[in-house]
Amino acid sequence: MMNVPGDTEQGRANQQLAEAGRDLITVLHVEDDANCREAIADQLSDHGFVVRSFADAMSLADGLAVSSEADIILLDWDLPGVSGIEVLVALRQCGVNLPVVFLTGYAFTAQENLALETGAVDFIDKARGVEILARRLRRLLKAPKSAAAPPSASLVVCGKLVLNPNVSRAYWNDSDVGLTLVEYNIVHLLTSKAGRWVTYRAIYDRVHHEGFIGGSGKDGYRTNVRGIIKRIRKKFLQCDETFAEIDNFVGLGYRWATPTAAG
Repeated sequence: MMNVPGDTEQGRANQQLAEAGRDLITVLHVEDDANCREAIADQLSDHGFVVRSFADAMSLADGLAVSSEADIILLDWDLPGVSGIEVLVALRQCGVNLPVVFLTGYAFTAQENLALETGAVDFIDKARGVEILARRLRRLLKAPKSAAAPPSASLVVCGKLVLNPNVSRAYWNDSDVGLTLVEYNIVHLLTSKAGRWVTYRAIYDRVHHEGFIGGSGKDGYRTNVRGIIKRIRKKFLQCDETFAEIDNFVGLGYRWATPTAAG
């Protein structure tokens, strides 16, 4: 059979293209700022990435529903109507286990800690530039996979509040509230029953154990509970002076006013 000139060269070219295609990294990028979204997509494309861009969490969900062919998700911290942390939590709850990287204008330790504790694999300041971003993404995906860790407890997301049961930390507006373990346990109890009243006795049982006797007199434990709630409120108010989620029903107990909670 006669070889046509150029067939061999074309075959080699096709093979090289196929091999290059296997090395391409597909990035799902979620960013509400159109100019920023377009610029990052263009620059990552120049670095050999395949970028699918989305303006919000709903668009990302629609994209994942159509096709799950991707290697990594790149999330902005602040998205319309939802935080990036909430998006990450929702992805995990839906069984999407792609590695998630936050690309954000924030450069604060509190946000970075929250992102990593929630399950993100990296937290990158936009000011570092796309050259650094591209290197970090490639390094993350080339890193050897570690042994599977034990399943972690789901985060509790309740409005502006995020509770991480794995490290017993509470975040409000992305800031660590600085609760003690006892205070954290009380907030966790209140949010697990958000919108419903929790009695003084139930709260005190969470502090110690069921039936523990404390304080002066038969109902002295109520004074102790009021003191703890006062300290909890003070810490939240230091994060946000408009904080008003903890309601009191005199003689009964307290509730977390937000009507719904997750986790």
